[in-house]
Amino acid sequence: MTEKKENPFEEAVEFELESAEPAESPEPAESELARAEQDLAKHQEALLRMQAEMDNLRKRLMRDLERSRKLALERVMKDLLPVWDSLERGLGVTADSLTVESLMEGQELTLRMLEKVLQNHDLEVIDPLGQTFDPELHQAMTVLPSADVEENTVIEVLQKGFSLHERLIRPAMVVVSRKP
Repeated sequence: MTEKKENPFEEAVEFELESAEPAESPEPAESELARAEQDLAKHQEALLRMQAEMDNLRKRLMRDLERSRKLALERVMKDLLPVWDSLERGLGVTADSLTVESLMEGQELTLRMLEKVLQNHDLEVIDPLGQTFDPELHQAMTVLPSADVEENTVIEVLQKGFSLHERLIRPAMVVVSRKP
C-alpha cells in the first residue's frame, strides 16, 4: 500500500480559498448612497414645490377674499345710490313749493328706501320698546321709576340698535323701568 502524502500547504491554500468569501466591493455601497442622495434631492424638490404651491394658494385666497369684500361693498353702495338721489332731490326743492307735509313725506319715503336696502343686506333693527331689558342687545342709559310696567322693562328707546347676520353692530340705547 502506498500512501500518498498530501501536501499540508495545499490544504491550507484550498481551505483559504474555500472559506474566503468575496469581499464587498465599494461599488454597491456607492450606488446605494447615490440612490439615497437622489431620493433626498427628489423629496427636497417636492417639498419646495409644495411650499411654493401653498404660498401661491395663500396669496390667491387673499386676493379672492379682497375681491369678495369689494364686490359685497359694491352691491351695498349700488343699493344705497337711490337713497342718495332721493336726499339730493329733497335738498333741491325750492322754498316756494316746500311745505312741512311734503318735507315729512319725502323724509318718510327716503327712510323706507333706506330700511329696505338695509333689510336686503340682512341688517336687522333692534327696537325693544316694551320688551324686557337684555344687556346683550341693549344699553341702559338711565333707569326711571314706573308703576305702569314691570321692573326691567324698556320704557323708551333713545336710539335703535342694529345687528348684521345675527351679530350685534350697535346696542339699542334705552331707558329701563324700576319699581317706584
